[in-house]
Amino acid sequence: MGPHQVVWAGVDEVGRGCLFGPVFAAAVLLDGTAAQGLAALGVTDSKQLSGRRRQQLLPSIVTAVAAWGLGQASAREIDAHGIRAATELAMLRALQRLPQPPPLVRVDGVLPLRLWSGPQTCLVRGDQRDVAIAAASILAKQARDGLIERLDPRWPAYGLAAHKGYGTERHRRALAAHGPCPLHRISFLRSLSPGADHTTGRRTTDGSHAPAAGPPGP
Repeated sequence: MGPHQVVWAGVDEVGRGCLFGPVFAAAVLLDGTAAQGLAALGVTDSKQLSGRRRQQLLPSIVTAVAAWGLGQASAREIDAHGIRAATELAMLRALQRLPQPPPLVRVDGVLPLRLWSGPQTCLVRGDQRDVAIAAASILAKQARDGLIERLDPRWPAYGLAAHKGYGTERHRRALAAHGPCPLHRISFLRSLSPGADHTTGRRTTDGSHAPAAGPPGP
């Protein structure tokens, strides 16, 4: 097998620092030839690309890669297990959607994917150094942004479409005025207002309360 036929998977997450919604991950399987082609198109860290440019690159990514998969972990799972463990769940679920286990997984960052038993390599700034990780970051970003935009009309008071669930000033003001909705990460909100009790219920935008989060699903 020549160097351009070597196959590996890149995996990356998005939404780790958000106050609202799931953390997403994507896994992308590709070879050296596909990596060169995507690099020539400008595939790089999703944070360095505009939303319009990411959307333009999606068809090329999906066409060029050998396989790809998405995974997510819910706000409930984040609250129950912590953000690192939930992020790893999302990454594992993305990898499990590939048709077969990849011979090597490259993970963005310094922390290994503890749930993965196969060979893996951690790459600092991997979304800038490895095209598979960069492609995964774009797929995850677009998938999560699309979900949050679809959820925005359900809870319009929070302005989710504008900030995608991150802790902007607008989002924090809305939380102060309306309280959390069922998809907010209660464990994250405690760090914003340590003295407040966020566990007794989650308010909807009409002032009523939804049940507090229970244990994670299977």
